[in-house]
Amino acid sequence: MSDPAEAWRAWCAALERAGAQVLAGDVPADPLTRAEGFRYLSRLSRLALEQYVEASDPDFPFFYQLSHATAKIGADNPDNCYLNASIRGSSDYRITGRRGSMFYFSIVANAMRYHIDGSAHATGSLMGDEIVWGEHGEVEIVASRIRPAGCANWLRLEDDASVIIIRQSALDRAHERPGEFRIERIGGPATPAPLSGERLAAGLAAAGQFVNGVAGTFADWTRLFRQHINQFPPIDQAMFQKGGGAKDIYYAHAYWRLAPDEAWVIEVTPPTCYYWNFQLDNWWMESLDYRFQQVTVNKHSARLEADGSLRIVCAARDPGVGNWIDTCGHAEGTALLRWAGASEHPLPRARVVKLSELEGGDA
Repeated sequence: MSDPAEAWRAWCAALERAGAQVLAGDVPADPLTRAEGFRYLSRLSRLALEQYVEASDPDFPFFYQLSHATAKIGADNPDNCYLNASIRGSSDYRITGRRGSMFYFSIVANAMRYHIDGSAHATGSLMGDEIVWGEHGEVEIVASRIRPAGCANWLRLEDDASVIIIRQSALDRAHERPGEFRIERIGGPATPAPLSGERLAAGLAAAGQFVNGVAGTFADWTRLFRQHINQFPPIDQAMFQKGGGAKDIYYAHAYWRLAPDEAWVIEVTPPTCYYWNFQLDNWWMESLDYRFQQVTVNKHSARLEADGSLRIVCAARDPGVGNWIDTCGHAEGTALLRWAGASEHPLPRARVVKLSELEGGDA
């Protein structure tokens, strides 16, 4: 299909089909969940157009954010800054920039198949401590199938690599800042070719598949978590790694449901690890609005009990005990606890109590 008008009609039809995800019979039909569901589809549409239309030329890549404060995918981490660049696995690229003050840095080359089967296969990766940084945090990384002679920082590509992802994580979002990076193809053309009908059609088609595929994948994850309400069941981590999760992170997902007068009490002793966080998400696996509300806690911000254990209390109002997480008007949704770099991965004990019991100091 190379006719732009026909491609546009197909894109609009794909968005209409995506609406069925929100209207499915087993999805909560309360006004908030439904409104957030359609907003979620609009956000996925923005991200899809950025990735598959605007950033679709692998000869002229640039870094863009596939997940951020107002467009979220798959239990996005509030402490992370994600940067993506669309590439071609058979080409060579140079990444340059300067590291910020965020404590964690990694760069990964992935074969992104979210729009096909919901997977993201890593073809190569570099962690922060594997990279040779300059005196002031400056860096140059070459991404290619074959390592160039004398290359200090090499990111391995395979033929099916389609995206490079930089992850930066903060312990203290208020004070840590991400670095800035740029990417260029080595040996590519001097200027981009004019936009063709074929390229636009391919981009819009992939964008439509992305919206439907991502929405479907994570709705199915929510349904899986819902089999154990208000608990943290053991889940095969291979499922999360297939979706692009980091291999050194254990993901403890859950589904929660509360009455207005109830609180979800989560208790666990954090293992030794370089990072952990907990976040409350909506039904669509979007983190709640961490810019303005208390919906996440991490290794830096949490208050631990005298014995070193962690108590998190999810409720409509602050009971004055533990680490309060605001449900923000939601009656149900998903949640995630991450252990990063841990040798053991304890699952929390979780229970539902009356909020008044906590406020009275009895629980």
